[in-house]
Amino acid sequence: MQAPVQPPQVLEQFAAGELGAFEALFRQYQGEVYGWIVRIVRDPAAAEDLTVETFWRIYRARARFDANRSFAAWARTIATNAALDYMKQARIKETPLDDQPVEAASGKTTDPAIRREMRDRIQLAFRQLPAKLRVVATLVLIEECPHAEIADGLAISPAAVKSRLFRAIRLLRKKLGNLGHTHE
Repeated sequence: MQAPVQPPQVLEQFAAGELGAFEALFRQYQGEVYGWIVRIVRDPAAAEDLTVETFWRIYRARARFDANRSFAAWARTIATNAALDYMKQARIKETPLDDQPVEAASGKTTDPAIRREMRDRIQLAFRQLPAKLRVVATLVLIEECPHAEIADGLAISPAAVKSRLFRAIRLLRKKLGNLGHTHE
């Protein structure tokens, strides 16, 4: 989140429960929070709802906010938790990849229908990852976010980001093994 840093008095007023300070923070950070969430859940409509949920959580947790710390980092952490909760609730209940027939054994096909089926299978495998792994994989592999930014947003270490990414890739390779792809 690249918004300018708030003066300490606004953050202190927010922590004390002043509605005007909360509204100022909401106006300043809502775009960044929405952008962060949509990068995670990949659904603009859900991201809008989750942005509102995030600011509701921020307001309820205002007494725990330390005015000497970054509001943007704190908001990103709360937004990440809201997105994770959403992803856990919206767990995909589709046929497992192992139960679906595979006609294309190679990724080098020119048939658009086969390429579309393979893309759909990859997306399904991705959606079937546990939420914590899917968030990291989305932010690293698709959004190409720096590990430090992801670690900050998830309130974990950069080493934990790498570990979750490794586990996500391992699970994706296992799920996609029946497609005949060899991933280096």
